[in-house]
Amino acid sequence: MSRPSNLAQRDIETVIHPYTNLAAFRGTGPLVIEKGNGVFVYDSSGREYIEGLSGLWCASLGYGNEELVEAARAQMSRLSFSHLFGGKSHDLAIELSEKIKEIAPGNPSKVLFCSGGSEANDMQVKLTWYLNNARGKPRKKKIISRIKAYHGVTVASGSLTGLPPVHADFDLPIPQVLHAPCPHHYRFAEEGETEAQFSARMAQELEELIIAEGPDTVAAFIAEPVMGAGGVIIPPEGYFAAISKVLKKYDVRFISDEVICGFGRTGEMFGAQTFGFSPDSISVAKAITSAYFPLGAITVEEEMYRAMVAESEKIGVFGHGYTYTGHPVGCAVALKVLEIYERDGIIAGVKEKSRLFADRFTELSDHPLVGEARAVGMIGAVELVADKTGRRPFDPALKVGAKVVEFAMERGLLTRMLGDSVALCPPLIMTEAEINEMFDRLTLALNDAEAWVEREGLRQT
Repeated sequence: MSRPSNLAQRDIETVIHPYTNLAAFRGTGPLVIEKGNGVFVYDSSGREYIEGLSGLWCASLGYGNEELVEAARAQMSRLSFSHLFGGKSHDLAIELSEKIKEIAPGNPSKVLFCSGGSEANDMQVKLTWYLNNARGKPRKKKIISRIKAYHGVTVASGSLTGLPPVHADFDLPIPQVLHAPCPHHYRFAEEGETEAQFSARMAQELEELIIAEGPDTVAAFIAEPVMGAGGVIIPPEGYFAAISKVLKKYDVRFISDEVICGFGRTGEMFGAQTFGFSPDSISVAKAITSAYFPLGAITVEEEMYRAMVAESEKIGVFGHGYTYTGHPVGCAVALKVLEIYERDGIIAGVKEKSRLFADRFTELSDHPLVGEARAVGMIGAVELVADKTGRRPFDPALKVGAKVVEFAMERGLLTRMLGDSVALCPPLIMTEAEINEMFDRLTLALNDAEAWVEREGLRQT
C-alpha cells in the first residue's frame, strides 16, 4: 500500500475524520477530493469517480450546479447573514417556511430551522419534552427509536441512533431513549413469516414495549421511512400502517426522519408519502439544499405550536434557537433547489429511472456474494453473505464489506459499507447511461471481492 502524499500527511496531522478507524488511518491517509461535476468527483491526482452515494446521501442535484452557486453568491451579496432571534426575520426564511408547509406530509403549522439533521432530531426530542410539560404530562418523556436506526450524533440524536459504534464509550444512549426491533424482514423474520405477518409482529412488539414502559411515560416514536446508515432497510409490507395504529392508540407522537428520504429520493417528495403514512412532524436536511449549504428544519404541528406559545408566555421566552437558524444563504439555496426539483421534473425522473435502478439491483441478487438486493426510488443496497442459502453473514472481523468498497474505488466508484451491506444513493440527476455505468463498476467490484474471498478461503472462516 502506498504511503500518504505530502497533502495527505498534512491531513493526518491536523484533521479528525468522522466514522474512520483513526489508528489505521494514520497509515493509509485520506482520499483527497478536489472538484466535482455532475455525478463525478475528482481526486487530487485527477482521477475520476462516480459519486455513488451523493457524498453522504445529500448531493441530490450533483456537483457544480451553477444556478445554486449563483443563488448563494447573489444572497451573500444582498444579505450575507441575518438571524431570527427576538422576532427578527427575513424574506427567505418566510418564503422557505411557506414552501415546506405546502409540500410536507401531515398538517404542519410552522417550521423551525437549524443547520443539519442531527440538530433537527435533537430538536424533536427537546420539543417533545417541552410539549408534554406544557400538557401537564411530566412523566411522558420517553422516545422510541429502532435498532439500526440512524438519527444523528448529538447527545440526544446519537441516543436515538441504534448503531453500537455511536454509543460505545460515549455513555449513550441517555435513559429516556428506547429502541424497538429493526424491521428487516430478510434478516429478522421467523421461518415462513410473510412480510405482512412480520409487520404485524413488529407492531405487536412495539405495543408490548409501550405497555411495559407505561403508556403515560412514552412520548414519541421516530423512524426513517427507509433506514439509511443501518443498511438501506426498506420497510416490509404493511409496516407503517400497523405501527401508526399503535402510536395513535397510546398518544405517541410520530416523527418521520426524512433527512435521507426527503425531496424525491424514494420516488415521492417525502418517504412518508411513498410508504403511505402521515407523521405528526418531519425532520429534513441534506437534499433540501443538495448539500450546497448546511441547513435543516423540522415541521411543527398545531398542537406543538400552541404548547410553545403557552410555555413562552409562562416562561417569558421560547428559549431555543441557533445562530444559523434560518440562515439567509441556506434559505436562498434551498428555495432554488426546490424550484429546480419542480421545474425540471426531478421527482418524476426518479420514478422513471427507478425501474432501471431496481432491475440492476435485482440482477445483483444472483451474485455469489449477495444475499439480498433491495431498492426503492434511487436508493438501495446489497447485503453480503458467506452462504446464500443459510443467509449466513461473514465474520465482521474479515471486513468483506470494506473490501468491496475498496475494490469499487479502484474501479472508479465511491460507495459506502454499512455493516454487512454496500449502498448506492446517487445524485437524482444521474442519467440512465450513468446508472448503468455505476452498476457495471459495482458488479466488477463484487467480482473482484468474490475472487478475493475464494482465494483467501473466507467462506470457511
